[in-house]
Amino acid sequence: MKEVNTTDRGICQTKVGNCGKLQVTDWLGDVQPAYKGEDIVEVRFKNTRKDYYKNVNNLKLKVGELVAVEGNPGHDIGIISLKGELVFEQMKRHKVTLNNGEYRKVYRHAKPVDIDKWKEAISLEHETMIKSRQIVQDLRLDMKIGDVEYQGDKTKAIFYYIADGRVDFRQLIKVLAETFRIRIEMKQIGARQEAGRIGGIGPCGRTLCCSTWMSNFVSVTTNAARHQEISLNPQKLAGQCGKLKCCLNFEVDAYIDATKDFPPNHIPLETEHMTYSFLKADIFGGIYWYAPRGEGPGTLVAVPVKRVKEVLRLNRSGKKPEKLVIEKYDAGAQKIDTFHNVVGQEDLDRFDRAKKKSRSKKRSNRRNPNRGRNQNQPNAQGQRPDRRQDNSQGNGQNRKPKQNRGGSQNRRSNQNRNQNRD
Repeated sequence: MKEVNTTDRGICQTKVGNCGKLQVTDWLGDVQPAYKGEDIVEVRFKNTRKDYYKNVNNLKLKVGELVAVEGNPGHDIGIISLKGELVFEQMKRHKVTLNNGEYRKVYRHAKPVDIDKWKEAISLEHETMIKSRQIVQDLRLDMKIGDVEYQGDKTKAIFYYIADGRVDFRQLIKVLAETFRIRIEMKQIGARQEAGRIGGIGPCGRTLCCSTWMSNFVSVTTNAARHQEISLNPQKLAGQCGKLKCCLNFEVDAYIDATKDFPPNHIPLETEHMTYSFLKADIFGGIYWYAPRGEGPGTLVAVPVKRVKEVLRLNRSGKKPEKLVIEKYDAGAQKIDTFHNVVGQEDLDRFDRAKKKSRSKKRSNRRNPNRGRNQNQPNAQGQRPDRRQDNSQGNGQNRKPKQNRGGSQNRRSNQNRNQNRD
């Protein structure tokens, strides 16, 4: 049997780390439980699908083992991803599938026969997805088959689809059942869930939140971007799923709390000399930025929020202040440099090599070590050095006589020429 790619199930080919989605670190693994309750384990299937099962046979289970669990119908093959006290905390975040009000069961450790059948089912998933998409296109249904997951015993397949509205897929189920000879289950997912199943890297440089820890998706609106003073650029606000980024909701509550006491920014500020219009805000700094009406953003004025309230109060009473910012608030509105470069990591020329000194300067310094010193400075005996004497010594005694290369040969050639002329 050929090798099967089991990365979607969380089994890495390199055997380094863990490639499973929605992976949880068991930080309570070394803590002994205070009481022995029900032995519930978390079992991971393809991509982000997880479920919780009860160890009714008291098996010695370890994280990472393949087990056969109860399916509907038959049995399924999954990987144990978590056990212990932390399982009950995870059950609060994920939906647990029950069978007649009871937890489904862990049957046994996966046998070699079960694993071979499980790998055969995995090898059929991609081909089944391609054929099912063609069938959907032939039936002219407004839906998209995003993924296909076979059950471990090859008796059932889950078809994950995306659709904007309600779709009548009764005819589709009949065609799929006749084509693949298995039991069909249709499961609708959203664009964010599809991005979590596929995975990827976000613009922040980290793995997508929907494939690492996020399981409950809350609606995101453009009001979250407005509260945080983010430009409404669809290309920057949209994630890989094509929807607004979920991280826009992470800090919006802090911005709303910070702007509770802020004055309205749509009212211009009037002084004796000119009128100022609002341009932008530094929410956590407590500063509004205004520009004179009719001028560009190059002449921005930083006004603290307290001063804005005072000016608005004066304008309502029919008064206009002489200056927009007074000395009382001018010091607080100055920009404070909170970042200091102590390493030099942001320098553009940090990778440039230092320029090497020319060899001629080094040689000249070696020949005359007193070069560059003050020649008029007296020595230890109080006498000034004689430049003529130094020059004569340096030119005559210290220097070696130059060798006239080829001099004798040139003289002989000239003598021979003269003799020939005579």
